[in-house]
Amino acid sequence: MSLDTAVPVPLVAEKRGSPLSFFEFWPGWLFYTPVVMHWVLLGLRHGDFSLPTAANPRITTGGLCGESKLSILSQVGAEGQALVAPACGVVAQADAGDAAEAAMRTLGVDYPVVAKPDIGCNGTGVRLIRDRGGMDRYLAAFPPGETVVLQHFVEEANEAGIFYVRRPDEARGRITSVTIKTPPVVVGDGRSTLRSLILADERARLVPHLYLARLADRLESVPALGEAVQLVFVGNHCKGSIFQDGGGLVTPALTAAIERLARSVPEFYFGRIDVRFSSTAQLRRGAGFKVIEINGVGSEATHIWDPSTKLWDAWRTQFFHYGAAFRIGAANRRRGFSSSGVRRMYRDWMNQRRLMALYPLND
Repeated sequence: MSLDTAVPVPLVAEKRGSPLSFFEFWPGWLFYTPVVMHWVLLGLRHGDFSLPTAANPRITTGGLCGESKLSILSQVGAEGQALVAPACGVVAQADAGDAAEAAMRTLGVDYPVVAKPDIGCNGTGVRLIRDRGGMDRYLAAFPPGETVVLQHFVEEANEAGIFYVRRPDEARGRITSVTIKTPPVVVGDGRSTLRSLILADERARLVPHLYLARLADRLESVPALGEAVQLVFVGNHCKGSIFQDGGGLVTPALTAAIERLARSVPEFYFGRIDVRFSSTAQLRRGAGFKVIEINGVGSEATHIWDPSTKLWDAWRTQFFHYGAAFRIGAANRRRGFSSSGVRRMYRDWMNQRRLMALYPLND
C-alpha cells in the first residue's frame, strides 16, 4: 500500500492545546447517548421516529443509511455536474477488472482512481487504486455482487466537509459547518522506523491503533531524512484524519456556489458536501473545488472533532442539526412526502453494517 500523494499542510490557524479533545475518541455509545435521547424526544414530539428520512425525499432514507452514493451523484443536474468528480460503478467479482477498466474508459477516467463502496460510511473500504493489479486485488477482496464506485482522483491535496441546510420554504439555504480535513504526516529522520515515528508523534501516538494495522507492511521501513509519510488517505476522523473547524472560510461566494450545487439535486435540503480543493483563497471565492460525495441525514457537521471543541458545543451542534432534520422532514411531510418508517430505516441500517464488516481495509 502506498500513500505517496501530495501532502497537504494545515490551512487554518492551529490552536494551542492538547492534540486530542478529551471526548474525541470516546466509545460511540458514550458520546452519542444524549444525541439518541434527543432524537427520541423529537420523534415523540413529531409522532415519527423516522421523520428525518423525509428531509431529502429523493434519497433512500434521506441519506441516513443504506443510500447509494452513485444514485445521489447521478441526481446532480446539469448546473452542478461540472463541480462533481466523475464516477461510475462496477459490480464486484474476482474477474471484474476488465469491466472496471471499460467503465473507466467510457467515463474518461484513468489510474489512479478512487475505489469505494456504493453503500457505506466513515471511509470504510476507500482506497486509491494506482494500476490494474491493485484493481484486481481490491475487487477480489470486495463482497461479490456489491457495487464499487470508481471515481476520478481529484489531485487537489486539500479536503473539506461543507454542511448545507435549507427548509423547503426558504429561498436560500446556509452553510452551517465547514471542516478542513488534514491527513496526519510523519517526517523521516533517516534512522527511525515508521513505527517509531508514529509512536513519537504528538497526536498519532495517542491513537496508534488507527494507523499501525493499516500500515503493517511498512512499519519496519525507515523513511529517508525529510521524507513525509502520509498515514491515511481517506478524509475521515474515525480513520485517523485530523479535523479542524473551518467556519471562518464561509463567504457569500462559497455559500452561493454550494447553493447552486444543492439546488441542482432534486429535493435536497440537508447534508454534508465533501470536496477536494486547491486553496482556501479559492474556496472562499466559491471556486477551485470538486465534489467527491454528497451525504444526507446520516452525515455530521464534523467540525465538532476539532480538538479545541468543547463537549457541550459538540452536543449542541448535534442537537441543532438533527432538530433541523426533523423540522425539514415535518415540512416535507406536509408537502405530501413520507418518511421511510422505523422498520425500513432499521433494515437499511443493519444491511449497511453487515456490508461494512465485509469491505477491504481502507487506505
